[in-house]
Amino acid sequence: MLERIFGLSAHGTDVRTELLAGVTTFLTMAYIVVVNPAILGDAGMPVAAVAAATCLAAGFGSLLMGLIANYPLALAPGMGLNAYFTYTVVKGMGVPWETALGCVFLSGVAFLVLTLVGARQLILNAIPRSLFAAVAAGVGIFIAFIGLRDAGIIMPNAATAVALGDLTKPTAALSIGGLLLIGALQAWRVKGAMLIGILATAAAGWALGLAHAPTGAYSLTAISQTAFKLDIPGVLNLKSNLGLSLLEVVFVFLFVDFFDNTGTLVAVTKRAGLVDEAGKIPRLNRILIADSVATMGGALAGTSTVTSYIESASGVAAGGRTGLTSVTVGVLFLITLFVAPLVQAIPSAATAPALILVGALMIGAIVEVDWADPGAAIPAFLTMVAIPLTYSIANGLAFGITSYAALKLLRGQARPSDWLLFLLAALFVLRFVYLANG
Repeated sequence: MLERIFGLSAHGTDVRTELLAGVTTFLTMAYIVVVNPAILGDAGMPVAAVAAATCLAAGFGSLLMGLIANYPLALAPGMGLNAYFTYTVVKGMGVPWETALGCVFLSGVAFLVLTLVGARQLILNAIPRSLFAAVAAGVGIFIAFIGLRDAGIIMPNAATAVALGDLTKPTAALSIGGLLLIGALQAWRVKGAMLIGILATAAAGWALGLAHAPTGAYSLTAISQTAFKLDIPGVLNLKSNLGLSLLEVVFVFLFVDFFDNTGTLVAVTKRAGLVDEAGKIPRLNRILIADSVATMGGALAGTSTVTSYIESASGVAAGGRTGLTSVTVGVLFLITLFVAPLVQAIPSAATAPALILVGALMIGAIVEVDWADPGAAIPAFLTMVAIPLTYSIANGLAFGITSYAALKLLRGQARPSDWLLFLLAALFVLRFVYLANG
């Protein structure tokens, strides 16, 4: 049955590999069960309810991606978008969290409509192939940076932005040990090296007292405090004090989700070897539909925008190639519904090494860029460095597409068929202006 549904042999994989990949992806992104409620809790939302909604949204979205699109992409409420939800929309603009959830839902509807009419596919296909490789490499550096930060190997520094952390501290020392362990297992080509390394490092962390099981009451019924509480009429009421600004919020949710999702999609599918010879992503429409419906489902449950997770790359590095990986992640998130706070028992020192090594694997995509051609090399470089330095995949794409279009125009190579590329570049310029004045 699994062979028929997922085509395992056609993708050069098997059930064991896919299950291991799914568990690996889950372990590297399970932090969202703790982090998302903490962030949305600042918006006045009930923390226990958001924890349940986070698990439900991630489980539903990942199952949907695996069964509809058959890709090893896991979904969950997106980092960055949840911060925008809380600190800009709710706290900054004074929008009730119920109305903010309505904005998220409507952005998902708009996402779905753009997909069904083919607009999203046109936009994605307008992005130059060299930028796809640059995005993959930039995301690799980005997640390696996150891993190094979580491990305490690097730390903030007022004079130099970042600096070397104290490597004698338990978390940093344990992360380095985990890094060496996973690296050695991969060098020996041990199946499930990433998962074995995470679990072994986590066990060492528990033994050293670096992580503890959380305490406090928790019940599945808590989700009733956020489920179906979204206020869509409040968003559409243009006569209110907020008026058109709420429609602007819907647009921002849509805009950021689209380009963050695009960057993740490109990076993970390239790493998995799932891009065809023409550089196109097969079954793209199904991927986009799954993402759109997942966002709508997440808003109904009571959480911010659901999107594809770059941590899916860790499962791909562990051998995941089909939707069975995503289905495994989805099932694990649904199981976590019953024990959501227990995810805190996995220390960051155990997942950080996996992120660092996945980043090392992903940066290899830069060999696909024609570095002898400035028209391709400069935008690719700007994309690659902007992603980690601005902490945003969307910003990296903005720099890359804008510079690519500008160089093409200045070199006299603009063609009528490039109209969408230049439209995207113009929109990105307007976005930079908006951010500067926001």
